[in-house]
Amino acid sequence: MKARSRHQQGFSLLEVIAAIMLLAIAFTALMKVAGASIALGRNAAEYSEVAMHARSLLDSAFVGEAVKPGQHAGRFDRRYRWQLDVTPWNAAGPAAHDASMQLYQLDLAVSWGPPAHPRTAHFRTLRLGTPLAAGNAQAGR
Repeated sequence: MKARSRHQQGFSLLEVIAAIMLLAIAFTALMKVAGASIALGRNAAEYSEVAMHARSLLDSAFVGEAVKPGQHAGRFDRRYRWQLDVTPWNAAGPAAHDASMQLYQLDLAVSWGPPAHPRTAHFRTLRLGTPLAAGNAQAGR
């Protein structure tokens, strides 16, 4: 019987504890990766929603009315705030000057989240409109 106890098969308590510790570390790392992927998915969904709101606003801005330079602001819903800056745009270099049309740059900033630490996305496009003097003259009619 004594010979049997010397050659016992199995793992020592220390080996079992070490294996459990390795499993716990691996499980913790796996959970952190899963949590990060969920957060990335949520961020992607937020940015997609913001992009859809921004596209809608930029596509509908000044349709059926003269382009008005300056700052415009509002909300998409309770969650998203926006600010639109409209400025006349001049291309660098020589350009054909057409006095009847003017390009305007529309800079849109959409922010959401707590006011102390808001998240922001920026969008920019160009819109064709009438020059400032012509636009103001038409607005007075």
